[in-house]
Amino acid sequence: MKKLDYTFKNDTLFKILFVQYPDLLKDLVCELLQISKNSITQFEITNPEMPSEAVGDKFCRLDIIMIVDGKNISLEIQVRDEGDYPERVLFQWSRVYSNSLESGGDYIKLPRTIIISIINFNLLGCKEFHSEFRPLEVTRHEELTDKMTLHFFELKKLSNDIIDKNMLKLWLALFKANTQEELDKIKSLEVEIMERAINAYNTITVSPEFKELERLRAQARHNEAAALRYEREQAIIEERKKTIKLLKSGKPLEEIIIELETN
Repeated sequence: MKKLDYTFKNDTLFKILFVQYPDLLKDLVCELLQISKNSITQFEITNPEMPSEAVGDKFCRLDIIMIVDGKNISLEIQVRDEGDYPERVLFQWSRVYSNSLESGGDYIKLPRTIIISIINFNLLGCKEFHSEFRPLEVTRHEELTDKMTLHFFELKKLSNDIIDKNMLKLWLALFKANTQEELDKIKSLEVEIMERAINAYNTITVSPEFKELERLRAQARHNEAAALRYEREQAIIEERKKTIKLLKSGKPLEEIIIELETN
């Protein structure tokens, strides 16, 4: 099976494709949130820009933020489990939510803010591939507010069976696909929006703009991995130095073990 050079999980491709083809983005968002496309009267991408200097930042996150009928919606792809994703999502929600408050504005006017995460790892202990979180009272399940919603779509839990034409599953199957054969199988179903998405993918992945941005992005990912590796190595070195110092101090071994465990 031929591996794809770039998948729909590639964050550079994700941002370019859905900014350049907003009708595809609208269809995707409608399927993820299970809302009617015809019911939408306002659909605006508020962060369409992707300057090369930002892409080259090793900690840049390429999400898409939209205003949909007065609601803030942030859509992001996350490939690796870095151990802090729930905290990152909460931070993203707070950032998008608080940035909506105009100077001197009333809190009551803050819009409903929805974070959608398509993730390529298992985050939650459930079998379902989709989970929705809102702030609820823990015993009565009474909702505190409707202004906070977090959606997680876990690709690893999605069935490989895409024979049916469930549009949500087809969209997620596109993101899950790693081979040309998987894309061809989706295209063979002759679902118009899937054919358009794959055609857009083929157009974007051969464009000079994408290749240059992906080069910068790949370098950024390499720099990020190198920086994290260096931090881990330094932490190990410091721990070893501390252990050696404690062993040379003449303290009883039991005290040394306790001190190492509490720091």
